[in-house]
Amino acid sequence: MTARARLRTYGEIGRLLVANRELFDTGPAASRSVGDAAAASRLASRLEAAGPTFVKLGQMLSTRTDLLPPAYTLALGRLQDGVVPFDGATARAVFAEDVGVEARRALGSFDERPLGSASLGQVHRATLRDGRPVVVKVQRPGVQQRVEEDMEVLGELAAFLDTHSDAGRRYGFADFFDQFRRSLIDELDYRREAGNLTVLGAITEEQKVIVVPQPIPDFTGRRVLTMERVDGTNLGHLSGVVRADLDGNWLADQLLRAYLEQIFRHGFFHADPHPGNIMLTTDHRLGVVDLGMVGYLHSDVRGQLLRLVIAVHDGRGELAADVMARLGRRFDEFDDQRLRRDVAEVVARSRTPLARSRRSALSAGEAMMEVARACGEAGLRPPPELGLLGRALVDLDMVVHILDPGFDLAEAVGRHAPQIVAGESEPTAASVVGALLEARDFVEELPRRANKVAEALAQGDLRVKVHAFDEAEMLRSLQKLANRMAMGLVVAALVVGSAIFSLAPSAGEVVDLHLVGLVCFMVAVVAGLTLLGSIVVADREVRVRTRRHRR
Repeated sequence: MTARARLRTYGEIGRLLVANRELFDTGPAASRSVGDAAAASRLASRLEAAGPTFVKLGQMLSTRTDLLPPAYTLALGRLQDGVVPFDGATARAVFAEDVGVEARRALGSFDERPLGSASLGQVHRATLRDGRPVVVKVQRPGVQQRVEEDMEVLGELAAFLDTHSDAGRRYGFADFFDQFRRSLIDELDYRREAGNLTVLGAITEEQKVIVVPQPIPDFTGRRVLTMERVDGTNLGHLSGVVRADLDGNWLADQLLRAYLEQIFRHGFFHADPHPGNIMLTTDHRLGVVDLGMVGYLHSDVRGQLLRLVIAVHDGRGELAADVMARLGRRFDEFDDQRLRRDVAEVVARSRTPLARSRRSALSAGEAMMEVARACGEAGLRPPPELGLLGRALVDLDMVVHILDPGFDLAEAVGRHAPQIVAGESEPTAASVVGALLEARDFVEELPRRANKVAEALAQGDLRVKVHAFDEAEMLRSLQKLANRMAMGLVVAALVVGSAIFSLAPSAGEVVDLHLVGLVCFMVAVVAGLTLLGSIVVADREVRVRTRRHRR
């Protein structure tokens, strides 16, 4: 990376920080009342002007409601990266370089006027030699180098903040940056998006109302993606006349069910379902396009997140708080009572009659993001998957209400969730085989393991390792308790001994027992006062830490 490029990126970051210094005045996880919509909109505009890396960074930050006030996450979630398109001749040159054959030889036709242009690339209409309609997504020249230069500086800044700031240590900017870096690198490799299209197409194959364009492998590379064309209109440009002829409620319900199954059954979902990425096809189906950003959920995480969604729907704030306490990472100042109180408030707001109206106080996605914000304010780092899920549900809420303004998203989630749980629990051939193999391994290993345990027990060498929460602190506390008990016993023994010596006859003794008793008593007094003083000081420190923690 050249010094000039490094200086440019640092200057861009510096201008963004100075222009939005109010974020640092209020701090991360600011209260719900904080966040000027005009300032948030200015930040979004500056990120758009700063280039593709910062646009994608803003979109990723929109999922971190524990870091930013609501006005900012809302503005960043609507970031668009439309830019001036590059010329068609350049697009043809990139196609030939990446695919290895010129477009005029590989394709039947290629429209040099792009359908749409973004900071990473643009899309062109085309046809294959057999006449099939396709679109060709071509990456913008030079964008890979620009992103790599920005990434290097952002990585240095994230590592510096983690090392030298309390906010960095608490919120893990380096971990967040690493997640962002992987996401953007994947988005720059169009072969990844082609794979995403294939996977999502297989997942939604039985849902005939959902259309996922499939890639054309022969004409796809790292910087070029050729895929089937979905003819229709994206929902962001849908007219009222067209919507009047739709069965909007049924389409919205089918789309929601498809996404819930992606998220909670398969753990693979389209993470950017805003109205511009969902199309109404000419035959009144729904096409899902632009799979550069997808979400992955481990089976354990998606099970917990499904419990969270059901808990919010059922109004069970205590259960929702329990789920978050298991999923999140606790900091030293974690306040369990505050977490439960704030999550219960979020759940209650999502259950109000206003929340079920079109302009709801809290939609399903907003409720997830509010829960994440409550975690951050209570000293609990929420799992990154929660922000991504919340943002996807917020976008999905906009989509379903374009199709049907009266659609009750919360009711539909509650209606489909039991079916998803039932489907998740149905055994498949692969899961049965896996379970049988695990059972076989267990049976084969059981005698050997039992012999090892019995042998260790017979030799007195059986050890049990317990990994408790803050084990070192617990051992220190136990050591202090044992020392105090031992010192208390010594003091008691000295007092009893001094009493016995004071009552014993001293005539004819070499040593005056009364004097010994007095010495024992004085030692007991000094030791007792020392023990009492240490207890008072320690208890005072505990009270101070507790008050600081509650604040």
